[in-house]
Amino acid sequence: MIVSRRCRRAAAPSAWALWLLWPHCGHCQSTPASFGGVLAVTSDYIYRGVSESDGQGALQADLHGSTAGGTFAGVWASTRDRNLEPGTPAEMQLYLGQRIDLDGGWSATLSGRADYYVGGPADHSGDYQEISASLTWLDRCTFSLSVIPNAVRYTTVVSWYGEYAAQYQYQYQPYRSAALVGDGSGQWLLRDGLLGGALYATAAAGYYYSSAPGHEAGPGIGYLYGNAGLAFERRRWRLDLGYFAAQSRAAQLFAYPVAKRLAATLSWQF
Repeated sequence: MIVSRRCRRAAAPSAWALWLLWPHCGHCQSTPASFGGVLAVTSDYIYRGVSESDGQGALQADLHGSTAGGTFAGVWASTRDRNLEPGTPAEMQLYLGQRIDLDGGWSATLSGRADYYVGGPADHSGDYQEISASLTWLDRCTFSLSVIPNAVRYTTVVSWYGEYAAQYQYQYQPYRSAALVGDGSGQWLLRDGLLGGALYATAAAGYYYSSAPGHEAGPGIGYLYGNAGLAFERRRWRLDLGYFAAQSRAAQLFAYPVAKRLAATLSWQF
């Protein structure tokens, strides 16, 4: 979500992303404005069930500010595998949102973000925009719904060549379509005071649905994704370890490996 691609992209809805936003919103209640950020290293840049680092490590950073009225804005960035579509070594995201406190420990957030693939010439434009609405209970569980009017999805194109023998070449063809995403994430305190910190159980799950591109007839494609694990937090440091998985149908939408593996993220908040 929604401070860092729910820093997100490291994982998507990774539970440590909840940690990024909630403390700052709490500060909004007592200070006119606050600024901060997060530096992180992850063993695999996983977002919504697919890996944008092809199973390799990635560096990520987030800078943001928030006001006493609940408005927040910032920029998030991550390295990625430039051999994956659209061929850039980095990704950047600008986001803006408003959080509203409700009764009974609930709060609502409306946010928008613009995602850009940067760091070098791209094979094609993979940039897109997204609008999200979410509900949070006691800063422990979050449920969100996102709309992407210009989502990029990929279709595999197989071409034949060779004068004496059949040889095949596989390429990805990008198309634009609308997408709808629903997800939920949360963390639950298991033990406080452990080694001077706190141990949490974390879990997240979501569903991504993409309508068919304009050149195709028929229904769209959707898939389930999720992760579960543990997180240890001490002072400004947090370590997350979890198992990520997604349905194989995700490969029909994205030119990235479908994640079915363990991943770890170490982050420092300032």
